Amino acid sequence: MTEKRMLIIDAQVAKLIDDNRGDMSISEFLMLLINSQLKKEYNNSNNTANSNHVTKEEFHQFEQGIRELLRNFLEFFLSYGLELGKQNTEKELDKLGQKLQTLGFSTKSED
Repeated sequence: MTEKRMLIIDAQVAKLIDDNRGDMSISEFLMLLINSQLKKEYNNSNNTANSNHVTKEEFHQFEQGIRELLRNFLEFFLSYGLELGKQNTEKELDKLGQKLQTLGFSTKSED
């Protein structure tokens, strides 16, 4: 059997606990709140990979990767169409070139 103690709290806090604890006992609810707060503080202080958030740097790297992938797809389809002997009009080539430039890359290979 566990030892029981009394905790004196304001009436407003007790009402808030009762309004939000659902089917949990007061002890279970308080333990859940304490554990979740401690876990949150631990994750924030250690900056672990368990976080569901990304940093600006991570998002920027992701964005650059997506742009590079799109550029590679456009260049592939452009060169694939030319290799098959498809007669692309100058207008179509300019349109694809503009799409590549809107992605922040030149139409020439950087290799």
